[in-house]
Order: sequence, then structure tokens, then C-alpha cells
Amino acid sequence: MMRKIDFLGFAFDDVDAAQTAELLNSRPAPAPFVYVVTPNVDHVARLQKVANAEQMLALHGAWLTVNDSNILRLLAKMCGINLPTVPGSDLTAAVIRTMVKPGDTVTLIGGDAGMAAALAATIPGATLLHHRPPMGVLRNEHALAAAVAFVVEHPARFVLLAIGAPQQEVIARRILLTGQASGIGLCIGASVEFVTGRKARAPTWVRRLNLEWLHRLLSEPRRLWRRYLIEGPRIFLIVWRWRKSRANVM
Repeated sequence: MMRKIDFLGFAFDDVDAAQTAELLNSRPAPAPFVYVVTPNVDHVARLQKVANAEQMLALHGAWLTVNDSNILRLLAKMCGINLPTVPGSDLTAAVIRTMVKPGDTVTLIGGDAGMAAALAATIPGATLLHHRPPMGVLRNEHALAAAVAFVVEHPARFVLLAIGAPQQEVIARRILLTGQASGIGLCIGASVEFVTGRKARAPTWVRRLNLEWLHRLLSEPRRLWRRYLIEGPRIFLIVWRWRKSRANVM
């Protein structure tokens, strides 16, 4: 049993990047399906607003929950909590570049044909399966069921759920609840785009300064301005309220 770290409504697993990779790499491909979530500031802010029970259960029903955000790590440190960081993009890169072996099967849920082709080129000798749900999949029960059925009917060692939160987590939980799937589901958002080179990740020095969010905002301002300039800053109020509630309990 791994130690859990309670922070902002999530029970994070107390594991670093190397330990996370070891856990993933050591799990047999035919083992029953489990999934990994990588919460960041956006997940935390979203969790505070969502009233949908399924979405909340999906975020909390993972086999492994690792912190994707250096901002969360720093905020946790201010609260006296040591919260390891396992960036989702780094985890995805480790899976694709070091864990996938010839003969393995990898399923990609999300992305277009170009992304699938680029990903397939990075895993020679392995088989890539691709399913592309339509936009608005969370409001389309038929599309949700089709994504779940695809994973169940096509066993894979790794299932890369690359359609953003909370739809990727909801699909992962529904796959789990079938009791018929195998492999490891990774809820990794846009990480495949960075690994395949379709989008440029922030330089290492920017990441060391904890400014990767700013690099992403400047790269895609029309898509991400609200997330980082409106929703993101709410994290400070969320942390303040969380600390206050803990103080009142003690």
C-alpha cells in the first residue's frame, strides 16, 4: 500500500517519477484494467465547481493519482506538505519511449489520424490502435459507450486517453466498471502532442522556473487564456479555504 497525501480534495500517491515508472512497467499487460490520473491546477479548480457525481468518482477512482503540477507542489510546500511532482508529459514520454516494447499493443483514444501516425512512428514493432471520439463526447452517451467498447474489445498494454479532463477520466472509470478490460489507462490530455512533436513543450529552463503554464498560454492564447488567467488563479482562494477548513477541524 502506498502512502496517500491529502491535499485540496485529492488523495495523491506519495511516489516520484521513478517509482511511478516502476509501478507501470512492472504491471503485466493481461492484468485487469486500472487507470492513472494526473491532477493539476485545472483539475483542482474544476473539482471545486463540478456537481456531477460521476466526474468526481472518476477523479477519485484511479489506481494511481500523481501530481502533475509544480504549482501544486509549491502550494503544498507552503502548507507544510511534501508533494512529489510527476509531470504527465514526462510520464507519457517514459511510457512511449522506454516501456512500450515490440509486440505490445497501445491504444490511443483521442487525437486525429496525423497524431496516431506520429505516435505509431515512435513505437516501432508495437501495434497502435486508434479511436477518435467526437467533440462533446461527455454529452453523448452513444459516443461514450463506443469508446469504452473499443478498449474492451481491443486489449492493449497501455491505453492513452488523450481527450482532456474530465471526459478522459469518465471514460477510464467506465472501462474499469465493465470488469472486462485489461491494461493501464493513462489520462494524459495533450501529452501525446508533446511527445510526438506536434506541439513544442517549454524549454527545460522554463520548466525549472515553474513557468511551463506561461509557455503554454503564449503558445495557444485563444484556447488557453481562460484556463490560465480566469480559472487558474482561483487556486489561491481554494488553498486558503482548504487550510482554513483544516485549521477548524484541528
